[in-house]
Amino acid sequence: MQAFQDPTSRSYARLTGALYLVIAFAGGFSILYVPGVLNVAGDPAATFANIAARRGLFHAGLAGDMVMMTAEVFVSVMLYFMFRPVNATLSLAASYARLMMVAVMAAMLFFHAGSLALADGRVPLESFSQTQRIELAGLLRHVHDAGVWIWQVFFCLHLVLLGTLVLRSGLYPRLLGFGLIVGGTGYLVDSVQMFALPDAALLEAVKIALLLVVTLAEIGFALWLLTRGPRIPAPRALAA
Repeated sequence: MQAFQDPTSRSYARLTGALYLVIAFAGGFSILYVPGVLNVAGDPAATFANIAARRGLFHAGLAGDMVMMTAEVFVSVMLYFMFRPVNATLSLAASYARLMMVAVMAAMLFFHAGSLALADGRVPLESFSQTQRIELAGLLRHVHDAGVWIWQVFFCLHLVLLGTLVLRSGLYPRLLGFGLIVGGTGYLVDSVQMFALPDAALLEAVKIALLLVVTLAEIGFALWLLTRGPRIPAPRALAA
């Protein structure tokens, strides 16, 4: 537990970077890979048939969600202590925004469980036909997926605040701060597009470009924390 003692140390930064990479790998598996294999767009029956056939992969995805959210809690708190000397208010707001994202992600799993229980027949709804159960399960699944639109708003806020703190700190490359701020808006653009303008091709292209920028910035920040840690402030910066 010694690594948790000093938020200004390189060991603290390296642990934060390592947890950041855990989030990237676990989240990429549970949020991108597993749904990409199991989900069939517009066909809830086929989706739940895939889940039944590959239950092990489905459960592995849930495990990935739990690993990711656990790491998110630690990263949220550790980033707060790292950047509190820069601006305590912004650092706390960034931490709360990230934790709100985790809370929404956790709530989404209830709808996930409900849809699976309906599709499996574990919920006693004798007045519903199998087709109706699948359709209701599909609705819960849609609500689960709509949660992404909500947590992305909080994550956008977190990234903008974190990027601002990185810029103000002088301890990390400014390019990473700009990437987090500019690219982080891609999550907000994605929520707006998916909710209100799903057919807007230009917005789709802008979203993809911004999300590419923020992905590179986040991975770059995580790797910088893991391999380099914070720069040693110049004497003039300390005096300021």
